[in-house]
Amino acid sequence: MRKQLFTLMIMAATLTTVVSCGEDDPIQTSSCSDGIQNGDETGIDCGGSCQPCAEANLSGEILTEVTLDASVTYKLTGSYVVKEGGILNIPAGTKIEATGGTSAYIAVAQGGKIFVNGNKDNPVIMTSGSSNPAAKDWGGLVVCGKAPTNVGSTATSEVAGLTYGGNIADDNSGSIRYLRIEYTGATFNSSKEFNGLSLFGVGSGTTLEYVQSFEGGDDGIEFFGGTVNGKYLVSTNSGDDSIDFADGWAGTGEYWYISGSAKAGVEGSNNGDNGNAAPVTNATLKNITVVGPVTEGALYYKEGGGNFTIDNFYISGVDLGVKVKSTDAEAGTRIENGDLKMTNIQFAENVDGFKLTDYTGANQDFINQGIASGAGNGAAAPDWAAGWTRGLSNSGVSKENLAGQVTGEVSLKADVEYQLTSAFVVKDGGKLTIPAGTVIKATGGTSSYIAVAQGGQIFINGEANNPVVMTSNSATPAAKDWGGLVVCGKAPTNVGSVSTSEVAGLAYGGDVANDNSGSIRYLRIEYTGASFNSSKEFNGLSLFGVGSGTTLEYVQSFEGGDDGIEFFGGTVNGKYLVSTNSGDDSIDFADGWAGTGEYWYISGSAKAGIEGSNNGDNGNAAPVTNATLKNITVVGPVTEGALYYKEGGGNFTIDNFYISGVDLGVKVKSTDVEAAVRIENNDLIMTNVQFVNNVVGFTLTDYTGANQSFISQGTATGAGNGADAPDWAAGWTRGI
Repeated sequence: MRKQLFTLMIMAATLTTVVSCGEDDPIQTSSCSDGIQNGDETGIDCGGSCQPCAEANLSGEILTEVTLDASVTYKLTGSYVVKEGGILNIPAGTKIEATGGTSAYIAVAQGGKIFVNGNKDNPVIMTSGSSNPAAKDWGGLVVCGKAPTNVGSTATSEVAGLTYGGNIADDNSGSIRYLRIEYTGATFNSSKEFNGLSLFGVGSGTTLEYVQSFEGGDDGIEFFGGTVNGKYLVSTNSGDDSIDFADGWAGTGEYWYISGSAKAGVEGSNNGDNGNAAPVTNATLKNITVVGPVTEGALYYKEGGGNFTIDNFYISGVDLGVKVKSTDAEAGTRIENGDLKMTNIQFAENVDGFKLTDYTGANQDFINQGIASGAGNGAAAPDWAAGWTRGLSNSGVSKENLAGQVTGEVSLKADVEYQLTSAFVVKDGGKLTIPAGTVIKATGGTSSYIAVAQGGQIFINGEANNPVVMTSNSATPAAKDWGGLVVCGKAPTNVGSVSTSEVAGLAYGGDVANDNSGSIRYLRIEYTGASFNSSKEFNGLSLFGVGSGTTLEYVQSFEGGDDGIEFFGGTVNGKYLVSTNSGDDSIDFADGWAGTGEYWYISGSAKAGIEGSNNGDNGNAAPVTNATLKNITVVGPVTEGALYYKEGGGNFTIDNFYISGVDLGVKVKSTDVEAAVRIENNDLIMTNVQFVNNVVGFTLTDYTGANQSFISQGTATGAGNGADAPDWAAGWTRGI
């Protein structure tokens, strides 16, 4: 395979920032030569004094000049408003993650300016901070200017509550280039909700180019009057109309690519209260593509419409070309007067029932059909949208295949979607680095897996709000869609000095207790467990003889077909582990594992929450499994106990164990002689064990030996919050 090494370079920048203080406090500005100004003196808070930081919160007001830093992930925790005289500079590559619904938005007031300086390879992204983002997660971007509208000399924006409008046609609110806005449209009520980008009375001195609204809950982009022109605009999967203009907008729109509107592709109005309000909407549209489905037409000409000149309009998969209500008298008059002109209009891939227009007036000639290219490539995504958009065939998340072997150093890239089409094995001496945010989608069942051989290393560098995700490529993903992640080390086991892994067929084991197979942090593995047969199947994460020099923290197995996470001997410790809806046991250890497990959160096992064994062929095999478990939660249902102590068990010390909705606390087979001997020898010790929400028939243990005191019940917190998902699992996990 072709190997690629990508190097990430992060450059710190000098910032000048501003904060909104209390009502009686002055606004303070400051800058730092070595990074970001922190603390109470600024509105960019990253929790400390003047020093660089990886994350920062945004809220408050800007009265002077603020420049963000692309190397910082910003959390939009409230409204962030550029007031009159203020300037907000956002460099290419900056990412802003919003929380808070309607309270989280960015706005530019009259007299303020915003400069979004993205580029095609590195757009600015404003998105949701949710681990499961969806439309309406936050507000959006609002810009208010001093250009004319037909709703009064000045008015108040329906969101953000800012003044807009006036008589300065060439008013300048700054420049917005290469911006992607995602999951906007937070709703106050059915008639008041944010758009992705709302432009209230914005003037022609403002630059608006290369903007996408993606998965917005209301309109994607809307012009409320003003004179600003909009070029290279994309609206994808809007919950209402894709691009909307009204209230006397007098501008030109060029190269608009629209797909997946819930209602209209383009909605053009004059005024909702007075269809003849002046100045009348005067729109020139050129090179437009609308791809269905839409329900209210490629163009909805409404509320008086206006003077529209439209040329090179490509419409695909849309039944209704132009919608005009029969009750809209002002719109009807304008059509009869020839004020709506559409030339070079091409309709493609329309199903039965297509209507050119449902306007029933005498003038049916305002549409002149012809051959159109639309936004550039007809129904296909235009070339100018490549690289910076999302959800289009040529969007910035490019795709590459993973297969073969890594023998040198290979670094993946977070902006590439990887297709795992076969085995991908890091061999002895190889190093594989996977940065935060990388997504790997697997195909091929048992033939698709990632493995690290003895002497190889993997470095998964996920983050709390940006995990690495290994998942299924299926449109309807399910457990057992692919293999999983297999790591093989040189640490001791009790199945022989060297053995062969049951999946991936790699050697493992040895005498290097502190062997280092790399670092795995903030990884989510989904839909694993592909099966060869009933006794041979992948787990989510399989650890064969992995040594204590390896870091294993913040890993979730989600919807795995077999065990979620399994330790086959070795000495690696596992901290902050989550297993959700496993098809067999949630977390399993055996074959002489000698490690510590801390903060494990387990829910929905088909069999045992935790299965702990010594050796399936010889319960007394040495070295004996020696497990220390602390701060563990198991939430049912499970069928084989919160803990299944089996095949000789081992030396287990367990403390702070919270068990909820599980009938069987500890399972031990009556035929497991070696396990029974160890229980009688007090090799199984469980303290501060709390059982809650158990139904009738609860059994503490089905072990019938003399020693029934190995469990000491008490009050436990488990993984942190009892049965509830722990705080440390927020942001990177799924399904809890």
